[in-house]
Amino acid sequence: MKFAAFALAGSSALEAPDVIFKRMVEFAQEAEELGYDSVWFAEHHFSNYGYIPNPLLMATRVATETSKIRVGTAVLVLPFWDPLRVAEDIALTDQLTNGRLEIGVARGYQPFEFRRFGLDQEEARDRTNESLAIITRALSGETFEYDGKFNQIPETTLYPKPYQQPRPPIWLAATTQESFDISGQYGLRALTSQSGRPISVLEEGWANFQRSRETYPDAPHEFGVQGQVVVTPTDEESRTQMEHFLYQSRQATNLRHGHEHVVSGVSEPLPYEGEPDLDEMFENRTLSGAPPTVIKKLQRYKDAADITTLSLVLHGGAMTPDTVLQSMRLFATDVMPAFR
Repeated sequence: MKFAAFALAGSSALEAPDVIFKRMVEFAQEAEELGYDSVWFAEHHFSNYGYIPNPLLMATRVATETSKIRVGTAVLVLPFWDPLRVAEDIALTDQLTNGRLEIGVARGYQPFEFRRFGLDQEEARDRTNESLAIITRALSGETFEYDGKFNQIPETTLYPKPYQQPRPPIWLAATTQESFDISGQYGLRALTSQSGRPISVLEEGWANFQRSRETYPDAPHEFGVQGQVVVTPTDEESRTQMEHFLYQSRQATNLRHGHEHVVSGVSEPLPYEGEPDLDEMFENRTLSGAPPTVIKKLQRYKDAADITTLSLVLHGGAMTPDTVLQSMRLFATDVMPAFR
Protein backbone atom coordinates (compact mmCIF):
# COMPACT_ATOMS: atom_id res chain seq x y z
CA MET A 1 0.00 0.00 0.00
CA LYS A 2 1.16 3.53 -0.79
CA PHE A 3 0.38 6.50 1.41
CA ALA A 4 -0.59 10.04 0.47
CA ALA A 5 -0.88 13.03 2.80
CA PHE A 6 -3.92 15.10 1.84
CA ALA A 7 -4.43 18.80 2.61
CA LEU A 8 -7.77 20.56 2.27
CA ALA A 9 -6.08 23.80 3.36
CA GLY A 10 -9.08 25.24 5.15
CA SER A 11 -9.09 27.31 8.31
CA SER A 12 -11.92 27.62 10.82
CA ALA A 13 -9.93 30.45 12.45
CA LEU A 14 -9.70 32.44 9.18
CA GLU A 15 -5.92 32.50 9.23
CA ALA A 16 -4.07 34.65 6.71
CA PRO A 17 -3.40 32.98 3.34
CA ASP A 18 0.38 33.27 3.70
CA VAL A 19 0.16 31.33 6.98
CA ILE A 20 -1.83 28.55 5.32
CA PHE A 21 0.43 28.29 2.28
CA LYS A 22 3.61 28.28 4.37
CA ARG A 23 2.05 25.48 6.42
CA MET A 24 1.29 23.54 3.24
CA VAL A 25 4.95 23.66 2.20
CA GLU A 26 6.05 22.52 5.66
CA PHE A 27 3.40 19.79 5.59
CA ALA A 28 4.81 18.46 2.31
CA GLN A 29 8.40 18.66 3.54
CA GLU A 30 7.49 16.69 6.66
CA ALA A 31 5.62 14.11 4.59
CA GLU A 32 8.66 13.64 2.36
CA GLU A 33 10.97 13.26 5.35
CA LEU A 34 8.66 10.66 6.89
CA GLY A 35 8.46 8.54 3.74
CA TYR A 36 4.97 9.33 2.45
CA ASP A 37 4.69 8.62 -1.27
CA SER A 38 2.77 11.74 -2.24
CA VAL A 39 1.04 14.87 -1.01
CA TRP A 40 -2.29 16.03 -2.42
CA PHE A 41 -4.07 19.39 -2.49
CA ALA A 42 -7.79 20.08 -2.93
CA GLU A 43 -9.54 22.61 -5.16
CA HIS A 44 -12.21 24.78 -3.55
CA HIS A 45 -13.58 28.26 -4.10
CA PHE A 46 -15.02 31.30 -2.35
CA SER A 47 -14.95 30.22 1.31
CA ASN A 48 -12.66 29.27 4.18
CA TYR A 49 -13.54 25.61 3.53
CA GLY A 50 -10.45 25.51 1.31
CA TYR A 51 -7.88 28.17 0.41
CA ILE A 52 -6.58 26.60 -2.82
CA PRO A 53 -8.55 27.45 -5.98
CA ASN A 54 -5.78 26.04 -8.21
CA PRO A 55 -4.00 22.98 -6.79
CA LEU A 56 -1.68 22.81 -9.81
CA LEU A 57 -0.07 26.04 -8.60
CA MET A 58 0.22 24.65 -5.08
CA ALA A 59 1.77 21.44 -6.42
CA THR A 60 4.34 23.42 -8.38
CA ARG A 61 5.22 25.53 -5.34
CA VAL A 62 5.63 22.45 -3.15
CA ALA A 63 7.76 20.70 -5.75
CA THR A 64 10.30 23.54 -5.60
CA GLU A 65 10.66 22.97 -1.84
CA THR A 66 10.94 19.17 -1.94
CA SER A 67 13.05 16.71 -3.89
CA LYS A 68 11.25 13.41 -4.43
CA ILE A 69 7.73 13.25 -3.00
CA ARG A 70 5.02 13.16 -5.67
CA VAL A 71 2.57 16.05 -5.77
CA GLY A 72 -1.08 15.74 -6.68
CA THR A 73 -4.45 17.40 -7.16
CA ALA A 74 -7.35 15.90 -5.23
CA VAL A 75 -9.18 17.03 -7.13
CA LEU A 76 -9.41 19.30 -10.15
CA VAL A 77 -13.12 20.07 -10.56
CA LEU A 78 -13.36 19.61 -14.31
CA PRO A 79 -16.55 21.59 -15.05
CA PHE A 80 -14.75 24.70 -13.76
CA TRP A 81 -11.91 24.36 -16.27
CA ASP A 82 -11.57 24.72 -20.01
CA PRO A 83 -10.47 21.16 -20.87
CA LEU A 84 -7.87 22.08 -23.47
CA ARG A 85 -6.36 24.77 -21.25
CA VAL A 86 -6.20 22.50 -18.20
CA ALA A 87 -4.51 19.82 -20.32
CA GLU A 88 -1.84 22.41 -21.13
CA ASP A 89 -1.55 23.35 -17.46
CA ILE A 90 -1.21 19.69 -16.46
CA ALA A 91 1.53 19.14 -19.04
CA LEU A 92 3.40 22.27 -17.93
CA THR A 93 3.08 21.37 -14.24
CA ASP A 94 4.38 17.88 -14.99
CA GLN A 95 7.39 19.43 -16.71
CA LEU A 96 8.03 21.90 -13.87
CA THR A 97 7.83 19.13 -11.25
CA ASN A 98 10.15 16.84 -13.28
CA GLY A 99 7.47 14.19 -13.64
CA ARG A 100 6.33 14.05 -10.01
CA LEU A 101 2.72 14.99 -10.77
CA GLU A 102 -0.41 12.96 -10.00
CA ILE A 103 -3.77 14.26 -11.23
CA GLY A 104 -7.04 13.67 -9.45
CA VAL A 105 -10.22 14.87 -11.17
CA ALA A 106 -13.94 14.94 -10.40
CA ARG A 107 -17.20 16.57 -11.45
CA GLY A 108 -17.60 18.61 -8.24
CA TYR A 109 -20.32 18.54 -5.64
CA GLN A 110 -20.96 22.02 -4.23
CA PRO A 111 -23.93 23.98 -5.65
CA PHE A 112 -22.44 27.04 -3.92
CA GLU A 113 -19.41 26.90 -6.22
CA PHE A 114 -21.32 26.04 -9.41
CA ARG A 115 -23.64 29.02 -8.99
CA ARG A 116 -20.73 31.42 -8.68
CA PHE A 117 -19.21 30.15 -11.90
CA GLY A 118 -22.59 30.50 -13.64
CA LEU A 119 -22.75 26.76 -14.35
CA ASP A 120 -25.68 24.38 -14.25
CA GLN A 121 -24.71 21.55 -11.91
CA GLU A 122 -27.09 19.26 -13.79
CA GLU A 123 -24.61 19.43 -16.67
CA ALA A 124 -21.61 18.50 -14.49
CA ARG A 125 -21.52 14.84 -15.49
CA ASP A 126 -21.71 15.59 -19.23
CA ARG A 127 -19.13 18.36 -18.95
CA THR A 128 -16.80 16.05 -17.02
CA ASN A 129 -17.12 13.22 -19.54
CA GLU A 130 -16.42 15.60 -22.39
CA SER A 131 -13.43 17.06 -20.54
CA LEU A 132 -12.00 13.59 -19.91
CA ALA A 133 -12.26 12.73 -23.60
CA ILE A 134 -10.36 15.91 -24.52
CA ILE A 135 -7.77 15.83 -21.73
CA THR A 136 -6.77 12.21 -22.23
CA ARG A 137 -6.37 12.69 -25.98
CA ALA A 138 -4.50 15.97 -25.60
CA LEU A 139 -2.05 14.57 -23.03
CA SER A 140 -1.36 11.55 -25.24
CA GLY A 141 0.49 13.84 -27.65
CA GLU A 142 -1.63 12.93 -30.64
CA THR A 143 -3.02 15.50 -33.04
CA PHE A 144 -6.77 15.45 -32.63
CA GLU A 145 -10.07 17.19 -33.29
CA TYR A 146 -13.15 17.23 -31.10
CA ASP A 147 -16.76 18.18 -31.78
CA GLY A 148 -18.89 17.92 -28.65
CA LYS A 149 -21.82 19.54 -26.89
CA PHE A 150 -19.70 22.03 -24.95
CA ASN A 151 -16.40 22.07 -26.86
CA GLN A 152 -15.48 22.30 -30.54
CA ILE A 153 -11.75 21.94 -31.11
CA PRO A 154 -10.11 22.11 -34.55
CA GLU A 155 -7.00 20.09 -35.31
CA THR A 156 -4.75 20.60 -32.28
CA THR A 157 -1.51 19.19 -30.84
CA LEU A 158 -0.56 19.86 -27.23
CA TYR A 159 2.74 21.63 -26.57
CA PRO A 160 4.56 21.17 -24.33
CA LYS A 161 3.93 17.48 -23.89
CA PRO A 162 3.98 16.14 -20.33
CA TYR A 163 7.23 14.96 -18.76
CA GLN A 164 5.77 11.54 -17.88
CA GLN A 165 4.91 9.27 -20.76
CA PRO A 166 2.38 8.48 -21.97
CA ARG A 167 0.90 10.94 -19.43
CA PRO A 168 0.79 11.63 -15.68
CA PRO A 169 -1.36 9.21 -13.68
CA ILE A 170 -4.98 10.39 -13.59
CA TRP A 171 -7.35 9.44 -10.76
CA LEU A 172 -11.12 9.87 -10.97
CA ALA A 173 -13.04 10.43 -7.74
CA ALA A 174 -15.75 7.77 -7.80
CA THR A 175 -18.47 6.27 -5.63
CA THR A 176 -21.26 5.12 -7.94
CA GLN A 177 -21.11 2.34 -10.50
CA GLU A 178 -21.38 4.95 -13.24
CA SER A 179 -18.31 6.81 -11.97
CA PHE A 180 -16.20 3.68 -11.70
CA ASP A 181 -17.27 2.68 -15.21
CA ILE A 182 -16.13 6.07 -16.50
CA SER A 183 -12.75 5.62 -14.83
CA GLY A 184 -12.43 2.29 -16.59
CA GLN A 185 -13.59 3.66 -19.95
CA TYR A 186 -10.91 6.36 -19.98
CA GLY A 187 -8.17 4.22 -18.46
CA LEU A 188 -8.04 6.14 -15.18
CA ARG A 189 -7.24 5.11 -11.65
CA ALA A 190 -10.07 5.22 -9.12
CA LEU A 191 -10.17 7.21 -5.87
CA THR A 192 -13.07 6.99 -3.42
CA SER A 193 -13.70 8.94 -0.24
CA GLN A 194 -14.29 7.21 3.08
CA SER A 195 -14.07 10.40 5.16
CA GLY A 196 -16.75 10.40 7.82
CA ARG A 197 -18.43 7.35 6.30
CA PRO A 198 -19.08 3.82 7.62
CA ILE A 199 -17.23 0.85 6.18
CA SER A 200 -20.34 -0.23 4.27
CA VAL A 201 -19.65 2.65 1.86
CA LEU A 202 -16.18 1.25 1.18
CA GLU A 203 -17.58 -2.24 0.62
CA GLU A 204 -20.09 -0.89 -1.89
CA GLY A 205 -17.43 1.17 -3.66
CA TRP A 206 -15.11 -1.82 -3.93
CA ALA A 207 -17.91 -3.95 -5.43
CA ASN A 208 -18.62 -1.21 -7.97
CA PHE A 209 -14.92 -0.96 -8.83
CA GLN A 210 -14.62 -4.70 -9.38
CA ARG A 211 -17.61 -4.73 -11.70
CA SER A 212 -16.15 -1.85 -13.68
CA ARG A 213 -12.87 -3.72 -14.16
CA GLU A 214 -14.74 -6.76 -15.44
CA THR A 215 -16.13 -4.49 -18.15
CA TYR A 216 -12.82 -2.68 -18.73
CA PRO A 217 -10.13 -5.28 -17.91
CA ASP A 218 -7.31 -3.22 -19.42
CA ALA A 219 -7.97 -0.21 -17.14
CA PRO A 220 -5.64 0.40 -14.19
CA HIS A 221 -6.43 -1.65 -11.10
CA GLU A 222 -5.25 1.02 -8.68
CA PHE A 223 -7.91 1.66 -6.05
CA GLY A 224 -7.33 4.65 -3.79
CA VAL A 225 -9.23 5.42 -0.60
CA GLN A 226 -9.33 8.70 1.28
CA GLY A 227 -9.98 8.62 5.02
CA GLN A 228 -9.77 10.87 8.05
CA VAL A 229 -6.80 9.99 10.25
CA VAL A 230 -5.55 11.10 13.64
CA VAL A 231 -2.97 9.06 15.52
CA THR A 232 -2.13 9.89 19.14
CA PRO A 233 -0.32 8.07 21.95
CA THR A 234 -3.67 6.93 23.44
CA ASP A 235 -7.19 6.28 22.15
CA GLU A 236 -8.53 8.84 24.64
CA GLU A 237 -6.47 11.61 23.09
CA SER A 238 -7.80 10.75 19.63
CA ARG A 239 -11.36 10.85 20.90
CA THR A 240 -10.87 14.49 21.86
CA GLN A 241 -10.11 15.29 18.21
CA MET A 242 -13.40 13.95 16.81
CA GLU A 243 -15.12 17.32 17.14
CA HIS A 244 -12.75 18.63 14.46
CA PHE A 245 -13.63 15.88 11.99
CA LEU A 246 -17.33 16.38 12.76
CA TYR A 247 -16.83 20.07 11.93
CA GLN A 248 -15.42 19.01 8.57
CA SER A 249 -18.25 16.58 7.97
CA ARG A 250 -20.82 19.28 8.74
CA GLN A 251 -19.22 21.71 6.32
CA ALA A 252 -18.89 19.18 3.51
CA THR A 253 -22.39 17.73 3.96
CA ASN A 254 -24.12 21.11 3.97
CA LEU A 255 -22.11 22.35 0.99
CA ARG A 256 -22.91 19.12 -0.87
CA HIS A 257 -26.65 19.40 -0.34
CA GLY A 258 -26.95 23.14 -0.87
CA HIS A 259 -27.69 23.85 2.79
CA GLU A 260 -24.55 25.88 3.39
CA HIS A 261 -24.47 29.11 5.34
CA VAL A 262 -21.60 31.18 3.96
CA VAL A 263 -21.27 34.84 4.95
CA SER A 264 -18.39 36.95 3.64
CA GLY A 265 -16.52 33.79 2.73
CA VAL A 266 -17.01 32.10 6.12
CA SER A 267 -18.69 28.69 5.96
CA GLU A 268 -20.58 27.83 9.14
CA PRO A 269 -20.52 24.13 10.21
CA LEU A 270 -24.27 23.66 10.75
CA PRO A 271 -25.49 20.37 12.24
CA TYR A 272 -27.27 18.13 9.74
CA GLU A 273 -29.97 15.50 10.02
CA GLY A 274 -28.62 12.05 10.82
CA GLU A 275 -25.10 13.19 11.62
CA PRO A 276 -22.99 10.73 13.65
CA ASP A 277 -22.10 11.42 17.27
CA LEU A 278 -18.49 11.71 18.37
CA ASP A 279 -18.30 8.10 19.55
CA GLU A 280 -19.52 6.89 16.15
CA MET A 281 -16.94 9.11 14.45
CA PHE A 282 -14.19 7.53 16.52
CA GLU A 283 -15.32 3.93 16.38
CA ASN A 284 -16.51 3.52 12.81
CA ARG A 285 -15.91 6.54 10.59
CA THR A 286 -12.27 7.54 11.06
CA LEU A 287 -8.88 5.89 11.26
CA SER A 288 -8.21 7.30 14.71
CA GLY A 289 -6.63 6.16 17.93
CA ALA A 290 -3.33 4.92 19.27
CA PRO A 291 -1.18 3.12 16.68
CA PRO A 292 -2.43 -0.42 17.50
CA THR A 293 -6.03 0.79 17.20
CA VAL A 294 -5.37 2.47 13.86
CA ILE A 295 -3.67 -0.68 12.55
CA LYS A 296 -6.79 -2.71 13.43
CA LYS A 297 -9.09 -0.17 11.77
CA LEU A 298 -6.98 0.05 8.62
CA GLN A 299 -6.84 -3.75 8.44
CA ARG A 300 -10.66 -3.70 8.35
CA TYR A 301 -10.42 -1.37 5.36
CA LYS A 302 -7.84 -3.64 3.76
CA ASP A 303 -10.03 -6.71 4.34
CA ALA A 304 -12.96 -4.91 2.69
CA ALA A 305 -11.06 -3.68 -0.39
CA ASP A 306 -7.73 -4.16 -2.14
CA ILE A 307 -6.50 -0.64 -1.40
CA THR A 308 -3.39 0.35 -3.34
CA THR A 309 -3.17 3.95 -2.03
CA LEU A 310 -4.49 5.42 1.20
CA SER A 311 -4.93 9.19 1.18
CA LEU A 312 -4.79 10.51 4.74
CA VAL A 313 -6.99 13.48 5.66
CA LEU A 314 -4.89 14.69 8.58
CA HIS A 315 -6.59 17.96 9.49
CA GLY A 316 -10.09 19.10 10.31
CA GLY A 317 -11.74 22.07 11.97
CA ALA A 318 -9.52 23.73 14.55
CA MET A 319 -7.10 20.82 14.91
CA THR A 320 -3.70 22.29 15.78
CA PRO A 321 -0.63 21.99 13.53
CA ASP A 322 1.18 20.21 16.37
CA THR A 323 -1.56 17.57 16.52
CA VAL A 324 -1.35 17.08 12.76
CA LEU A 325 2.44 16.71 12.82
CA GLN A 326 2.32 14.24 15.73
CA SER A 327 -0.29 12.23 13.85
CA MET A 328 1.76 12.22 10.64
CA ARG A 329 4.81 11.02 12.52
CA LEU A 330 3.09 8.31 14.55
CA PHE A 331 1.34 6.98 11.46
CA ALA A 332 4.61 6.88 9.51
CA THR A 333 6.64 5.20 12.26
CA ASP A 334 4.08 2.94 13.96
CA VAL A 335 1.32 2.22 11.42
CA MET A 336 2.71 2.50 7.90
CA PRO A 337 5.28 -0.35 8.23
CA ALA A 338 2.46 -2.84 8.89
CA PHE A 339 1.04 -2.19 5.41
CA ARG A 340 4.09 -1.58 3.24
